[in-house]
Amino acid sequence: AHIEAKFYEEVHDLERKYAALYQPLFDKRREFINGEAEPTDAESEWHSENEEEEKLAGDLKNVAIVSEVEETNVKGIPDFWFTIFRNVDMLSELVQEYDEPILKHLQDIKVKFSEPGQPMSFSLEFHFGPNDYFSNSVLTKTYKMKSEPDKTDPFSFEGPEIVDCEGCTIDWKKGKNVTVKTIKKKQKHKGRGTVRTITKQVPNDSFFNFFSPIKVSSDGESLDEDSEFTLAADFEIGHFFRERIVPRAVLYFTGEAIEDDDNFEEGEEGEEEDLEGEEEGEEEEDAESDPKV
Repeated sequence: AHIEAKFYEEVHDLERKYAALYQPLFDKRREFINGEAEPTDAESEWHSENEEEEKLAGDLKNVAIVSEVEETNVKGIPDFWFTIFRNVDMLSELVQEYDEPILKHLQDIKVKFSEPGQPMSFSLEFHFGPNDYFSNSVLTKTYKMKSEPDKTDPFSFEGPEIVDCEGCTIDWKKGKNVTVKTIKKKQKHKGRGTVRTITKQVPNDSFFNFFSPIKVSSDGESLDEDSEFTLAADFEIGHFFRERIVPRAVLYFTGEAIEDDDNFEEGEEGEEEDLEGEEEGEEEEDAESDPKV
């Protein structure tokens, strides 16, 4: 287990090394998305097996698209990251209607790995353009990891795991904080019987609660069941951003990555249904052969 832990530490170093090699491509993607640069004709070409059929089928559509773009003079790819949030169920469940105008200002998401010699961790950076909601240009979320066997149960070690996470403070502009809502409440004085109305701020469902996660207790106290579930879901989302969303953002924007995920899941379910059908068939055969039935 200790040798395996050392292996995963070196894997983390390798991830850091290759993250630096990927970054120029991600920077170019950001430039295209935000209209800071346009792809060349060579960069725009993509040869597929059904190229001729697609060319014939797409001629009229392309004419319509070109004329529409010329009329609107669109730069970059509007709502790129917002579209990904809508396409991916895990993310769309977190997004409220009042979050949507803010996410339309999201320009890039980056993954940053911890420096050599530092404790294992990774950070997600959400880069926003100027907006009416908060003054931050970057919102960050850091996930702390552990790659060492538990002294009390070393045989349970299965590799690095996220053990804690830390968000950032969002500098909301006045009246624009979507993570809280103001409610009015009537209070009756016990002695005089007079009634007064007070306003109170209470938490509000929002994607931006993502940056104010539940803290893992430092003194080892266990969390309640709901908090543990919320924290586990948070860890899963952070891992999904790092492993899938950021490196394959274009495919989640077009929906191709989602189709691949759905096909894989349906295949598994289909197998289960087939097995159930076989079992039912066997039961029917048994029933026919048994004279008592």
